[in-house]
Amino acid sequence: MVLLCPASPPAHMDQPTPPPPTTRRQARLQERRGSNVSLVLDVSSLGAVEPLCSISTPREITLHFLRNTRRPLTAAELQEAAANTQELSQEYLKIPPNFVDQAELDIPGHALKDRYKTILPNPQTRVCLWKPGAEGDGETYINANYIRGYDGTEKSYIATQGPMVNTVCDFWEMVWQERSAVIVMITKLKEKKEKCVLYWPEKTGTFGRFEVTVDEVKECDSYTLRVLTVRVQSESRQVKHYWYSSWLDHQTPACVQSVLKLVKAVQESQRALCCPGPIIVHCSAGIGRTGCFIATSIGCQQLEKTGEVDILGIVCQLRIDRGGMIQTSEQYHFLYLTLALHSRQLTGTGPEPR
Repeated sequence: MVLLCPASPPAHMDQPTPPPPTTRRQARLQERRGSNVSLVLDVSSLGAVEPLCSISTPREITLHFLRNTRRPLTAAELQEAAANTQELSQEYLKIPPNFVDQAELDIPGHALKDRYKTILPNPQTRVCLWKPGAEGDGETYINANYIRGYDGTEKSYIATQGPMVNTVCDFWEMVWQERSAVIVMITKLKEKKEKCVLYWPEKTGTFGRFEVTVDEVKECDSYTLRVLTVRVQSESRQVKHYWYSSWLDHQTPACVQSVLKLVKAVQESQRALCCPGPIIVHCSAGIGRTGCFIATSIGCQQLEKTGEVDILGIVCQLRIDRGGMIQTSEQYHFLYLTLALHSRQLTGTGPEPR
């Protein structure tokens, strides 16, 4: 059962008198990819919901849902939920995507830096570049959003698209500006068509004002780790690059355990840092596989610290920060399966991972 916590409407909003129950129409929200108008959200099926008469626009309805919808699960409840594919598909379809409309992003020339024209950064949380000599919003633009982490910690992650030929330098500007020391890449360079350009050298290369050197390459069970040195003039920093290339777009990995291994390795690297910047995560569009990785990382921390996990709440939080995170119901189900396995490993119960 999905629980929504009532929230008081803003004081400035008029509150019209609701119609009698016998004449009230079901509140529905229609959304399609790339805007806020494809899925049908039947709010009346979600239990106790604050009357929607206090909310006046589709965007406010979307944000109200995303901010207030929760489903915390104990370890036992998580195992049961992960086995119910049909119920999870229904749960997933009720989550508004919160995509950004083109009209909401008034930045000249941004379309030239977007890999997909319908996948845009949410304006409230988008990363702005402050590179030397930048003039105008177009020069500071990158298709990336800050993402909150466990317990709402600000800027724990950055979700972004796979770099393009004309955005590689911007990508390294972001890495440097945010003092990020960990990059997670979850895509091949090409899957029928280009998903990401190669943005690191075989040994040493220059990208804008940055010199990047590959110091070490380590092949792990399910990913490749590169240790990079990034230099600007006399200053240098070390960056770890984790490349998980076996997860194809709009699909799920063949092995749940491999994703958990990647998440744990990244978390260990981040904890070892003295003053860590956000973990930068990207796939191709920066919402599907990227969303799965970040949601898994947050969910693992919830389980480890509280013994419970709120997967529905995590995905809602992610979609406030960047629209469309977790692209398919199959990815949503995979998220449940991954965290169910992690829960069993923590408690030492259930079958061993395959």
